[in-house]
Amino acid sequence: MAKYALGLDYGTNSVRALIVGVADGRQVGSAVWNYQHGKDGVILGKDPQQARQHPADYVKGTELAVRAALQAARKTSRRFDPADIVGIGVDTTGSTPLPADAHGQPLALGREFARNPNALAWLWKDHTAVEEAAAITALARQCRPHYLAKCGGTYSSEWFFSKALHCLHADPKVFEAAHLWVEIADWIPAMLTGTQSPESLAIGICAAGHKAMYNDGWGGYPDAEFLCQLDPRMGDLRRRLERRAKSIDQPAGGLTQDWARRTGLPAGIPVAVGALDAHLGAVGAGITEGTLVKIIGTSTCDMMVVRADRPLADIPGLCGIVPGSILPGHFGLEAGQSAVGDIFNWFVNYIQPGGKAAYSHEDLTRQARRLRPGQSGLLALDWNNGNRTILVDQRLTGLLVGQTLYTTPAEIYRTLIEATAFGALTIINRFEEYGLGVQQVVNCGGIAQKNPLVMQIYADVTGRPMEVSRSPQTCALGAAMAGAVVAGGGAGGHANFAQAQQAMTGLKSKVYAPNPAAHAVYQDLYRLYRQLHDCFGTNAWKGDCSNVMKRLLEIRGRMRA
Repeated sequence: MAKYALGLDYGTNSVRALIVGVADGRQVGSAVWNYQHGKDGVILGKDPQQARQHPADYVKGTELAVRAALQAARKTSRRFDPADIVGIGVDTTGSTPLPADAHGQPLALGREFARNPNALAWLWKDHTAVEEAAAITALARQCRPHYLAKCGGTYSSEWFFSKALHCLHADPKVFEAAHLWVEIADWIPAMLTGTQSPESLAIGICAAGHKAMYNDGWGGYPDAEFLCQLDPRMGDLRRRLERRAKSIDQPAGGLTQDWARRTGLPAGIPVAVGALDAHLGAVGAGITEGTLVKIIGTSTCDMMVVRADRPLADIPGLCGIVPGSILPGHFGLEAGQSAVGDIFNWFVNYIQPGGKAAYSHEDLTRQARRLRPGQSGLLALDWNNGNRTILVDQRLTGLLVGQTLYTTPAEIYRTLIEATAFGALTIINRFEEYGLGVQQVVNCGGIAQKNPLVMQIYADVTGRPMEVSRSPQTCALGAAMAGAVVAGGGAGGHANFAQAQQAMTGLKSKVYAPNPAAHAVYQDLYRLYRQLHDCFGTNAWKGDCSNVMKRLLEIRGRMRA
């Protein structure tokens, strides 16, 4: 009988349930449930940096999405039986921690804090903790530099301890009521397995290592003495945190009777330790040494792996170098951009070019495709939501240079795409500057699947072929693969991730090859991009940007001629 695995993918706006065949990764059932709270699932506030989510959406979304996916699977195959699902995997956004009580229940689900946004899950794109991140970075540079060495040299406002410390400063009542702060990548598997209590909670190395400075080499999380220098109450929190993190080839527990009843799944199915969406997306894209996997969505994450027995330099500007965070037995390396799809959505939905006759993404893409590289005379910085890599500075903002009275919406739209491609090239260059050769680039996510123009521009800017993952739901597929591995070969799953990747992953036949003529123009534009990047992004740059606008006009004239 065929065996299946279930992947649960908790994104920025929705939860997706995906059921795939263990033998070949073929999708047999899928369902998406959009979060109900806030705007598209994100709870905003007066502070434009605030972005929260309600944990009730995770609970309700799990039940409804799984039931709908099972129903879809039954329609796909009359022989499908939920009893043949051998394992469950979970991926989530991150860092998205939530404050929980001594029983592991989110404070937001209790009466006292039901209307308090600080008791919600602090979404990855919440940047209210900029000052706290700077304080953590400054203290670590002074007395714990090895903490920063493994997370790119700067601690981010997107991450775990920055958010907890900001809550302490902004709302001490919520902080004092929180027995623990828990990443949703850890809390959701615990919810499904009844292991939310601090005594039984399983912590994943993925979120802990990349977002909370966890490393077995110094005993796990940052030590209590270090955190006490930020505030004694942070030291108290450290003493309550789990000390040993686990990788995704280990189970968090078995599905409870309650969740079996609520979803229609058999009780006892093993649930893998949770991980972040991009990391499991890399697994689902078939990541191996030398392959850069780009998960392109509202933001991007750029993932690479290196065998754990190889020497590896610390790389400034990365979001962490963590043993076992992507594949067991490998270092996982994460970089990324804080906004990509969000930038395109900002232009279409907030700026609304065209007024009443507003342009859609499809309209602008069609018009932008007719333009040549450099023809617009425009250049942009892709920092509308800060810079994640390589500058690690969420206080940076977007920039558009070269506008005239004749600049069109399509020209701006293409320029924003090009800006994200220049940011992607900057990340590739950083990997290679430190000895990690990028031999293959595999893209996944909705933009990679649906927008050939973006993929072609990325190929032309980087000068590298762009390949696309076969699965349109690569993160959920990676989560399902974790479920197949924790089930094990004896139960119809897979013995390890190498076996699971060989059986369940693949690439599309279409490859976007770089156009040499376009690449030559983009090399000129990238040099100007780096001038702006270093001028506005660093205080060490002492150059002169007076040439940028005029050089853009020269390139524009040449391309129009």
